[in-house]
Amino acid sequence: MFAGKPIIGIVGGVGSGKSFVADLFARCGCLAIHSDKLVNEAYNDPDVRRILKEWWGDSVLTAAGAIDRQAISARVFAQPEGRRKIEQLLHPLVAKRRQELMETAARDSGIVAFVWDSPLLLEAGLRNQCDAVVFVHAPPELRLARVSGGRGWDQGELSRRENLQWPLDRKREISEYVIDNTADADYACGQVKDVLSRIRGQRS
Repeated sequence: MFAGKPIIGIVGGVGSGKSFVADLFARCGCLAIHSDKLVNEAYNDPDVRRILKEWWGDSVLTAAGAIDRQAISARVFAQPEGRRKIEQLLHPLVAKRRQELMETAARDSGIVAFVWDSPLLLEAGLRNQCDAVVFVHAPPELRLARVSGGRGWDQGELSRRENLQWPLDRKREISEYVIDNTADADYACGQVKDVLSRIRGQRS
């Protein structure tokens, strides 16, 4: 709990629609905090750009001098040490910003819960800070179709990314709630409303 309001963690496979579900919670009065957006903010920090350039040179910068996230991803997913370095650099910045957002919203009576959309929620040890974890389900073929169309990934890239995370069955096992994100927004929204009601009822 934070300021008397539950913290809800969102987990699931790559392409399952975790951010989409988090935004549905936001429609119901929650503050949805997307770690990917906070990472983008961190990449705009001059100190972060300076450190990354010291590590990997101009190869991680675009022609305009901004961080080239594709170049960073290539290094992170190819080199375990690179992944550890980038996590140690960015995770504290993301955690600080997440805390600031929650503190700002703490006294807002319109905010009924906080939702954390973090790809590495379990891997980063954030589970212990959550009052409930929600698993977003979507079958492999649907997740592949989503990342193929939206991100241009093939099956190999999807598998490579998922292999860096906890197995889906373990994520599901540790979650208190499951939302099936295989149909339209109304179908998912109905489940979100039910889950949020149950979480708030248990924590009241």
